[in-house]
Amino acid sequence: MKILASVISIILLISSCDSPGTNTDKPYEKEEPQTKTFDNVYLGADLSYVNEMIDCGGTYKLNGQEVDPYKLFAQRGMNLVRLRLWHTPQWTEYSNFQDVQKSILKAKENGSQVLLDFHYSDDWADPGKQLIPEAWKDIKELEVLGDSVYKYTKKILLTLNSQNLLPELVQIGNETNSEVMMPLAAENYDSINWKRNVFLLNQGLRAVKDIESQFDVEIQTMLHIAQPENALWWFPEAFINGIDDFDWIGLSYYPKWSEYSLNDVSTAIESLVSTFNKRLMIVETAYPSTLVNADPANNLLGEEALVQGLPATPQGQRNYLISLTKKVLNAGGEGVIYWEPAWISTDCSTRWGQGSHWDNATFFDSENSNEALPAIEFFDADNY
Repeated sequence: MKILASVISIILLISSCDSPGTNTDKPYEKEEPQTKTFDNVYLGADLSYVNEMIDCGGTYKLNGQEVDPYKLFAQRGMNLVRLRLWHTPQWTEYSNFQDVQKSILKAKENGSQVLLDFHYSDDWADPGKQLIPEAWKDIKELEVLGDSVYKYTKKILLTLNSQNLLPELVQIGNETNSEVMMPLAAENYDSINWKRNVFLLNQGLRAVKDIESQFDVEIQTMLHIAQPENALWWFPEAFINGIDDFDWIGLSYYPKWSEYSLNDVSTAIESLVSTFNKRLMIVETAYPSTLVNADPANNLLGEEALVQGLPATPQGQRNYLISLTKKVLNAGGEGVIYWEPAWISTDCSTRWGQGSHWDNATFFDSENSNEALPAIEFFDADNY
């Protein structure tokens, strides 16, 4: 009965929050400064592309001088670097374990903590695609697959520990709205086998906890869902089905793809924090500083990504980030990470075109030799 009462309580709390579509066409609202302490607040960046961009000849500048984005962002106040880890990608030399080791070292050399994002895939894992690594594709027994998840997660962390590169936070899965580690031929993501889903996620969580115990260290764990409206249904299901204890709710929040406007996103954040008593961080967000496309690779964020009152200008990008961060902190969240502020245009190509699909949403001006933009002020705690 206690379990049933808890489930009912969760459902009632979630259903009591405002409709996600409410007031979506209100103009951007300025906020009064808030007084949250910054001892435990994260202002971060996903810098998974930096090594590749540098190898491709890309440069970053501040006042005309070349700079290292890790160092520049850290000097401005960045205290957390997020890095994705693919299992065994055959299509790229980046975001594999060797590449991630180099990136973690860079982050720590510049005084930043690290959030390591296990995709548990050889490719992008996202709400519409959670494909099992090729190395595990022939495993039929759930217990064996779970053991593989546990041993792989633990092996990565053991190796990092031996190099003094343990991350401070670990994300178990990326945008796991749909069922994780699905067969390579899977096309149906409309339903989730929750028993299987939770079992596999728990093996990753358990591996992190065992590393903590073995080496007497603290590694905080996170589960990550894309868009707040999906977190509102996903986490009740996860708890009902026995998800193990974890520390953080991680969210992707892109206004373009969310039912929640910038003005209303705090409603969902408040509900998630109060309902589940977990720390919460936006681990992916972005905003364009221009609508100009610098290269043949089509940009993912165009005019449809704009919030009323926040134009696609350098100042509009900056204001979006500062406004969102204030809303997150005032709603009980404890951090914001910008997704790929350094994915600049280069002569290299993605699988879909030459250049970057994000050149208009980085923190560097593609029309001015990649000069740093005002968005780097997002890392400055004095703005909050």
